Formats: sequence, C-alpha cells, structure tokens
Amino acid sequence: MSSGDDVPDPRSGPRAAVRWFLRSDDTAVVFVRETVSSALVVAMVGLLLFAVSGLWPPLVAVESGSMNPHLEKGDLVFVMEEDRFPPEAAHADTGVVTYQHGKEVGYRKFHSYGDVVVYEPDGSERATPVIHRARFYVQEGENWYDEADEDYLQPNWDNCKELPNCPAPNSGFITKGDANPLYDQVWGISRPVKEEWVRGTAEFRIPWLGWVRLVVSGSAVVPVPTAV
Repeated sequence: MSSGDDVPDPRSGPRAAVRWFLRSDDTAVVFVRETVSSALVVAMVGLLLFAVSGLWPPLVAVESGSMNPHLEKGDLVFVMEEDRFPPEAAHADTGVVTYQHGKEVGYRKFHSYGDVVVYEPDGSERATPVIHRARFYVQEGENWYDEADEDYLQPNWDNCKELPNCPAPNSGFITKGDANPLYDQVWGISRPVKEEWVRGTAEFRIPWLGWVRLVVSGSAVVPVPTAV
C-alpha cells in the first residue's frame, strides 16, 4: 500500500483508497474533498430545515418591497407548514393567525400583528407565490366592506357593490403587503386566499442572503406591485 500523495495500489482495496483521499495533500484532491464536504453540510442543513418546516424548499427569496420594512427585497425567509405547530390564536383549523385576531391577543410576527403567509394567487400553481400578511378571514358570500380598514380601500368605494371581491366569491383570507396601499383582493392580485392555497407561514428572515438565490436561479417570491 502506498502512502502520502502516491496513488494507492488498487489491490489494497477501497479502504486504502478512502484513507488516501482523506489524507492526501494533492491540490486536486483537496479541492474535491472540500467541495464534497461543503455539499454534505448544505444537504444536512437542508434536510434539517425540511424536517422542521415540513416543506420543500423551506426557504424562499423575497423579490419585491411590498412587505417593507418588515421583509425586504433580497431577504431569505424560512417558511413552515402552517398547520405543523399551529398557535392557539390561529383561525379555526387553518393554522394561520390573522392581523385582526393577532391584535386582540398580542400575537406578532415580523413587527406587526398576525401571520405572514406564502400563498398561490387564485390557487394557481403556475403563478409565482406571494408572501403577504393575513389580515382577516371572510366567509363565502360575506359582505366584508364594513370589516375592512378604509385606509386600504379606494376612497370612492362606498359599499360592497363597488368593492372588488365583495361579496366574497369564496371563503378565505383577505391579505395585504405591509407596504402596499390596498388589500390584495381589491388590487386584483388574488381572490380571498383559500386554506389550500396557503403554502406556509413565514417564521424568520435572513437579510440579504436571498440575493444569492435570486441571481443564481432567478426563483423568487412576491413579484407584485409595491407602494408608490
């Protein structure tokens, strides 16, 4: 059996080859060894995050400023299945706490009340997911005009008939980007967000790290209008 940087004799068996690979100072071998080690670490971290979140991928990159200043463009956000560890304040069995109820019980996420959810607009799997805050829940056919905050409606809308998606065409969450002037449902981003359209809830963010994903893969979250 050879030692050092000499290639081991094939007759010495696979164990000798592995020992040589782990101990060799050859530049090419060191490069491959470090690359493999880094890949294994990344894979282990990914599997751990998946085990906790129940989602794959468990991390999403924010593409726009519609959630400023609480989530900013380029943030990497960890998302967890909404019903995995549901808080007591969650609406019914959705696993999601709305802004309206969160304000009553003091439940906050990302410096404001209620959960921030990642959802498929209008339930479309082809559309880029949106990451916005769940404001309140409506039932199918509900006139939710009086429940809405007039600050997030057009000033010339005086009743449900003038309000888009009112009465509610289906049960679901009324959502809004923290920096946006209007609800998603009156801006035309989505109908009320059904429970099955919700991919998960945002749990924490890593500033700037999302830029790597945006630049390398082009995958992103929230390509929707921002406040002007």
